[in-house]
Amino acid sequence: MEEYAREPCPWRIVDDCGGAFTMGVIGGGVFQAIKGFRNAPVCILLSEAILFILPLLMILLSLNVSSKRAETSYLSTAVSLHVAWCLHIGIRHRLRGSLNAVRIRAPQIGGSFAVWGGLFSTIDCGLVRLRGKEDPWNSITSGALTGAVLAARSGPLAMVGSAMMGGILLALIEGVGILLTRYTAQQFRNAPPFLEDPSQLPPKEGTAASGYPNYQQYH
Repeated sequence: MEEYAREPCPWRIVDDCGGAFTMGVIGGGVFQAIKGFRNAPVCILLSEAILFILPLLMILLSLNVSSKRAETSYLSTAVSLHVAWCLHIGIRHRLRGSLNAVRIRAPQIGGSFAVWGGLFSTIDCGLVRLRGKEDPWNSITSGALTGAVLAARSGPLAMVGSAMMGGILLALIEGVGILLTRYTAQQFRNAPPFLEDPSQLPPKEGTAASGYPNYQQYH
């Protein structure tokens, strides 16, 4: 079948491991970046706040403010500067937390995906070797066995649940792939035939080519 034209079995394992690791790193990196940005601390340190507020208060006290309006203006300016500085520090802390989360967690997620992909491909190649053919049942069985093996340390009940989840997930993926293949094949089958340009067709016997006069009618 055309939808199962994949890499040969020895190299399929390496190919699936690399693809799964790449997907895990990219997807996990995006997820961890958002999660790390949201969960990072936004409150500034007390020492940083004191280092900013104390010089500002000393400047305000050293100024000989005569009017109430000038004092209010100085205070509002100081508060605005302090809020802007706090926002800057908060965003910097969030970005730092996001980068740390990506640096720590993204390779781990990619490694987990690579382990799953490698084990899945190994079982799939074994089933292809035993059955002598490739069909959706190989992928469904491989997904179920992969889930069961990876959950073996959690007990028999977890193995059964993980096997069911893996089998159902691979069955859905295979079903969607088969439906898309049949739909695209039906679209190509129902496409209108290509109409050739009549001017490009060779002349029939007994008829003159287009663009040249028929001299037989003058004889």
